[in-house]
Amino acid sequence: MTSSFTVIIPSRYGSTRLPAKALIEIPGTGKPLVQHAWESATASAAQQVFVATDHQSIAEHCAGIGASFQMTSIRHQSGTDRVAEVVDQLRLGDDEVVVNVQGDEVGLPPELIDQVAGILAREPEYSMATLCEPFESEAAAQDTSNVKVSFDATGRALSFSRAYRPGPGGDPPWGYRHIGLYAYRAGFLRKFTRMPQSHSELRERLEQLRALDSGYAVYVEVACRPAGHGIDTPADLERAATWALSMHTTLRDK
Repeated sequence: MTSSFTVIIPSRYGSTRLPAKALIEIPGTGKPLVQHAWESATASAAQQVFVATDHQSIAEHCAGIGASFQMTSIRHQSGTDRVAEVVDQLRLGDDEVVVNVQGDEVGLPPELIDQVAGILAREPEYSMATLCEPFESEAAAQDTSNVKVSFDATGRALSFSRAYRPGPGGDPPWGYRHIGLYAYRAGFLRKFTRMPQSHSELRERLEQLRALDSGYAVYVEVACRPAGHGIDTPADLERAATWALSMHTTLRDK
């Protein structure tokens, strides 16, 4: 079950490791990063999709491909703050569902967008939901750039952490990687961005810990398909190029 929802894609121009990365073309695709995120979102069941940006160059590219966009402040510290500004610009009702699709994702299956929005449609007691997937190796689980998530049998998040703490084993053997795809109720998002940052959030550099530390429940579900590729470094770009090549080969051979 997926109710009506809006997708907002935060896409800022500045980036320390990859300057202007929103407009970097993914090799082998002929499309910049922000366009990949937008195409995934528009292939979902979302009723409307907006790019939230702080730079005219990104806005001009959006206009050129027919993507709706909203200009936002250059002072935002996070993509979530940027999404919240657009929620207010659109005057969304407190119960409306908003999905935050990160603007640096390549190959994100639109089914995952529908899945995370659908959680809030069937779980009225939750105001925030996200997804995860099993780690494929212990090395990936040990990588501090991969966020680990644990949750109970009801789907309620117990913890998010960059640290790998091996348990007694199980299925999956190395635990779950958090996928940075979120659904919120608009009213909760407005509250969330006004909450003070918690100590664990600052220590781990994980924004979602603010919700847990403030007593709000977060629903976690295993993704129905493998997630896309987040782009933060030149190495990520190389991996995305390999993915694009494999996709081109698959489509050619069909």
